[in-house]
Amino acid sequence: MSRIPQHIAIIMDGNGRWANERGKERSFGHQAGVDAVHCITSECVRLGVKFLTLYTFSTENWNRPAEEVSALMGLILTSLEEEIFMKNNVRFKMIGDMDRLPVIVQEKIKELEDHTAGNTAMTAVIALSYSSRWELVKATKQIAQGVSDGKYQIDDITEEFISQHLETAFMPDPDLLIRTGGELRISNYLLWQIAYSELYFCDTYWPDFNEEELYKAIYSYQSRQRRFGKTEAQVEAEEVKSEE
Repeated sequence: MSRIPQHIAIIMDGNGRWANERGKERSFGHQAGVDAVHCITSECVRLGVKFLTLYTFSTENWNRPAEEVSALMGLILTSLEEEIFMKNNVRFKMIGDMDRLPVIVQEKIKELEDHTAGNTAMTAVIALSYSSRWELVKATKQIAQGVSDGKYQIDDITEEFISQHLETAFMPDPDLLIRTGGELRISNYLLWQIAYSELYFCDTYWPDFNEEELYKAIYSYQSRQRRFGKTEAQVEAEEVKSEE
């Protein structure tokens, strides 16, 4: 419990395949995936995780069949239950291209962000209408405009400066990135932020990702030494010093 990752990011993959294997519509899998979100959110709060970021809908997902996109938007709207966040003392945040969302979804997100702003146990973030390349292009345009207007100088642009212009400026980079569903790719998710995150891939479809599966991911994270470019000896010496 002394090495719980403070920020866990998850690519929730496998809802559609989970449903297809059961002879159901893909929407059935997405609904089951919502139940998994509630389960993992509550357990992360209990474990002391401070930030949980869930890849909910990418900018590329807008290219899916219109009926599936419509069903997903409706499911997102109904699943954003304020009671769940208030019961767990969780602050709600969204990252992504808000302007592309239906107005009713935008209003619900804004309302939920406002009503949960004072909650302190954990921040639950949904990446909705989000992709990392979209985010980086947006940040680059903002910075370029600032330089053009004389607000910034070229030498102002550092790694930290860029991070401050990203959607995720309000939270630390993920310690652990989990992808469910058996795929071994990042899918345009938090590309800047996961530069030194520990990656964990599992075959479990998201609707079946429960507390035990979360523990496996965290145990894998705890078994690794995070060196950030340093040598093993350097990290061990720093750990000894911090314990003194």
